[in-house]
Parts: sequence; structure tokens; C-alpha cells
Amino acid sequence: MRTIYSEQHRLRDARTELYGGELVQPFEKPSRAETVLRMVRESDLGEISAPEAFSLEPVLAVHDADYIAFLETAWQEWQDAGYAGEVIASVWPARRMQSRVPRFIDGKVGYYAMAAETSISEGTWAAALSSKDVALTGAKALLEGERGVFSLCRPPGHHAALDMYGGYCFLNNAAIAAQYLRDQGAERVAILDIDFHHGNGTQDIFYARDDVLFCSLHGDPEDAFPHFLGYADETGSGPGAGFNRNYPMPPGTSFEQWQEALADALARMVEFSPQYLVVSLGVDAFENDPISFFKLTSPDFLTTGQMIGALDIPTLFVMEGGYDVDEVGTNVVNVLKGFCE
Repeated sequence: MRTIYSEQHRLRDARTELYGGELVQPFEKPSRAETVLRMVRESDLGEISAPEAFSLEPVLAVHDADYIAFLETAWQEWQDAGYAGEVIASVWPARRMQSRVPRFIDGKVGYYAMAAETSISEGTWAAALSSKDVALTGAKALLEGERGVFSLCRPPGHHAALDMYGGYCFLNNAAIAAQYLRDQGAERVAILDIDFHHGNGTQDIFYARDDVLFCSLHGDPEDAFPHFLGYADETGSGPGAGFNRNYPMPPGTSFEQWQEALADALARMVEFSPQYLVVSLGVDAFENDPISFFKLTSPDFLTTGQMIGALDIPTLFVMEGGYDVDEVGTNVVNVLKGFCE
């Protein structure tokens, strides 16, 4: 299996994350991608190549243009305002308030942020651009006939909505890749999100559409980030009714429970019959991950890859979460190995 990877991800090296009332070193850090890459190499999984450069056109196919312009200039505007730290939201258009974009950067950040934990640092925009190139290069490889491709994206993307960032995500790599496949002629594309956290951004982008099926397995939003999306009764709207499927699960969920949800999601994909499958590959459902509460073990990820591979659909794996740095590479590679079997 070919892996797409860019050293540009290192440009996203934030110093601060708001967690438990403290500013801490972010869980989402450069060593995550480096650990995964090292395991890919040690496992002789296949060729590792750099991404092609793509324009912003595929990005603007799923994201609001004003939001993209904000991401491009946010760091500089923050510096120009005289702030010494990284860009962190402190105010939002909460219930019963106006939803207008303020002129001043402090308000603008709050308008486009879905949460305060994710800071914008110098280099974030450049890294996000490279990450979407990694995803798009993988999608292009599927179009050229490859059966499976791994896009080692960083920063991740599945929390990035039409016009919001958060959850370490700025551009929705999986959504951008899926839309690119559609724009290149695929009639139907499915997205399977196995990250521990709900793919709220991906749901937001495709919620009213029937050409992209979205299924997400995740921690119950009553207990887990992002809290305000990901419930089972969110099934799509308008033409998209029935094409969004959420599988929220409680703390302590075992692999047996999780596997039942995966089997149901895969059955829905067989019924949908997509030309391509995009997998938001988060491995933070792992039992030792520091910011999740599922109980999957490393061998369970091998089984997961086997189940996905059994669909026999050309598949793009897009890296999302997974924060136990010592074992994140093993778990990612197990999924990919299982798929190749």
C-alpha cells in the first residue's frame, strides 16, 4: 500500500492547548505523524511518496470562502493586534446572540472556532494546506487504479466543518478527498469515520446530500467531545435523509460492541454501493489513548482493517486522531495490514 506523507506537517507545532482548565502541550503534535511513519517504514507496507500540489479549488468545494480567507490571515491579524500568545478563542456567538462576523480578530476567531482547545499557531495554515494535498494525492491515486492508499495527514480534519475549525482540525481532508472523487466522476462515495470522536465537520458538510454516505462510530456526545453533534437521531436532512448514520457508544465500550456497530455501518455501505470509500482513520478508540474511553486493543485494529478490506472497494485511508504516541503507529499499521490481507 502506498503512503502519502509530507514533512510540511511539522510547521504545525502549537505550544498550547486548553485542557482541564490549564494550558498544556497539545496532544496533537508532530511526533504523532513521525511515529506512524516510522512504523510504516518498519512494516515494509509499501512506497512512501510526497504529495502533489493542488489549488484551493477542491477546498472551496466543501468549505466557505470567507472561512478559508480567515484561516489564511488569522495568525498575521493576531500578531498585528499585538497579542503575544497563540490564537485562542475566548468569545462565541452563543444562544440568542447575533451571528455576524466581527471586524476585530478576537471576535472573528470566536465566530469561526467551534471550541477553545485548538490554538492557531505560526505555520498552521501552511501545514493545513499540505495536509489537504496529502489527502488529494491519495484520492487521485485511487482514480488512477490503486486499490488502497494511506494519506498520512496532519493536521487532521474531520472536525472542520463548512465554516468552523476545532478539535485540532482546520481543513476537512476526508471531505475534500470525497468531494474531489465526486468531481472527477464518481457517482457515489462513502465516508467511514472510525475515530473515537464524532466527525461533526464531515457530517455538517454532507448532511443534506444523498451522493455521499457518512457513517461515524464514536463516543456518545453526552460524554465525549464534540458534545453537540453525533447523536443517533441525526440521519440527514432533505435529499440527505437516511444518508447520515451515527453510532454513539458509552464509556467502556468493548471491541465486541464496537465491532457490531462497524458491521452495521459496512452493511449500509454495501447497500449504498459506492465507487470509492474514504476512511477517517483515527485510532484513538485504543484502550490506552489519553483522551478517549473505548477499550480496543492493538489486535482489534487488524480485525478492523480486515473487515473494511472485505468490502473490496477502492479505499483511501485519511489519518485523523490517535494520541497514545507509543502505540499509535502500531494501531494504524494494523488497520492497513488488515485491509491488505
